[in-house]
Amino acid sequence: MPDLIAQGSDPSHRWRRTVEEGHAHIVGRAAGTWSVPWDQHVSRRHAQLVWRDGALHVELMSEARNPIYVRGIQRDRFALQIGEHFVIGLTTFTLSDARVEVSVAAPAPLKEQTFSAEYLHRSRFRHADQRIEVLSRLPEIITGTLNDMELFVRLVNVLLAGIPGATAVAIVALDADAPGAPIRVLHWDRRVVTDGGFSPSERLIRQAVQSRQSVVHSWQGLAPNEGSTYTQSAGVDWAYCTPVPGESCRGWGLYVSGKRAPAHRGSDSSDPQDLRDDLKFTELAATTLSSMREARLLERRQASLRQFFSPIVLEALAGHDPDVALAPQECDVTVMFCDLRGFSRRAEQEADDLLGLLKRVSRALGIVTHHILEQGGVVGDFHGDAAMGFWGWPIAQGDAVERACRAALGIRRDFASIDREDPELADFRVGIGIATGRAVSGKIGTIDQVKVTVFGPVVNLASRLETMTRALQAAILMDERTASAARGMLASSQARVRRVAKVKPFGLNSPLVVSELRPSADEDSILTDEHLATYEQALDAFLAKDWSAAFQLLHRVPADDLVKDFLTVYIARHNRSAPESWDGVIALDSK
Repeated sequence: MPDLIAQGSDPSHRWRRTVEEGHAHIVGRAAGTWSVPWDQHVSRRHAQLVWRDGALHVELMSEARNPIYVRGIQRDRFALQIGEHFVIGLTTFTLSDARVEVSVAAPAPLKEQTFSAEYLHRSRFRHADQRIEVLSRLPEIITGTLNDMELFVRLVNVLLAGIPGATAVAIVALDADAPGAPIRVLHWDRRVVTDGGFSPSERLIRQAVQSRQSVVHSWQGLAPNEGSTYTQSAGVDWAYCTPVPGESCRGWGLYVSGKRAPAHRGSDSSDPQDLRDDLKFTELAATTLSSMREARLLERRQASLRQFFSPIVLEALAGHDPDVALAPQECDVTVMFCDLRGFSRRAEQEADDLLGLLKRVSRALGIVTHHILEQGGVVGDFHGDAAMGFWGWPIAQGDAVERACRAALGIRRDFASIDREDPELADFRVGIGIATGRAVSGKIGTIDQVKVTVFGPVVNLASRLETMTRALQAAILMDERTASAARGMLASSQARVRRVAKVKPFGLNSPLVVSELRPSADEDSILTDEHLATYEQALDAFLAKDWSAAFQLLHRVPADDLVKDFLTVYIARHNRSAPESWDGVIALDSK
């Protein structure tokens, strides 16, 4: 594909970009990567460019304020051939098909010298006044880029502007770990637009990148039979390559070539030493490029960590030793288990589309994790179609129970509205268990693999409560400690709590009173505050062996309340009469 080269009135106002087949590119003062911000005569969106049928088709956009000129004639629509150009304001846009190809045919240089980064750091600019402006703008020019290609474009422009004798600049990359690996040209540009190609020296690039030192080659003065054909065709009398430091730019180099060495007062224009200022400037640019990419790599790593760590964990990690911040510690936590109901049925129905099923389950679990994170919790683990979150670590949270309850109610609310808003997830329901207690939280696992999670009996209890939601037909169940804290923290306008029953979970020895978390009366379409009070009166009568009274009270609770069926059915099965040995505990016969 050809390149479009934009050149403003200042040498630094320039870019070269590849025109993609059939793709519409917008040129303007605020047109993303195709912007020409230096020219006030160019509108924000000035022209549309499309490469097709061997020509660049250019069309003036309706919002453009100024015309486009082609060969001195104002045109609103035209096709541009290779080598032709058009003008908007003070900027010339040239279509070029000049290619770059790393050359193995470069002759041995007349002079060669290497310069280490340490030497260039110690050296002072001999003519700093000639490039002080570009040096001062270097960080500003290249730190405002959004991607690598824009960074490459700006860096090449900086080098062309800051090195007076340079005719062409390229950013090259060599896989240093693979001998004989090809050299890639990441971006290049030249000072003067010509139809000729650009042929950087492979030998020079490999030598500089592999030695990790700047290497200068000078071909000036070669006799005709000593390779001047190469230097004439390539427009090169000298060239150097400076390696880019850092792991993020491993194997990269900045290649600069010129027609003749810049002649400073009292210097030999063919002496590589005369390029020392240019080398020092290029080394500064290489260091800045490395720093920019290292910073972006760190940002990407941090972004990827967000998928593994909750924001509160990342906050704890900031500025601290991870081994210390994530070290397992004993603390009080509130744990929430949330299970997707309907997964097994879906899995059976969609066995031939498991990826599609995974996508839907991931979306459903995304609702769960969103509310956990929104309430400042940690997503501790996933168990197939279930997710676990917890509060109280890595920092103590006095309102951990309130946060967990808000998250649970938010999840319940979202899944209740799925039927109307997202039919694809309509089959899913949730069961949620919440428990509070002492646990070990942090980086837990084996010598081979670890994860940030929570460990202890309270985790098992939260899981059992989630499982019990099936038998008790409640959406959200809590243990006694959580229920007591929720009653004190949450106003009735936010949530309500009702005791459901005293049960002994299957496989456990100790009984517990389980409570249900319900939304406020304004949001609850089934139960009023009076209904909840009536149910708890029935529970008190049930525990006191007055099953007849309990049975009558339960029938005053709306039939749509499925939770009451647990006690109603249990009383009916025992002929509404409590056994003599009755201790108020209902033993569950399964998990």
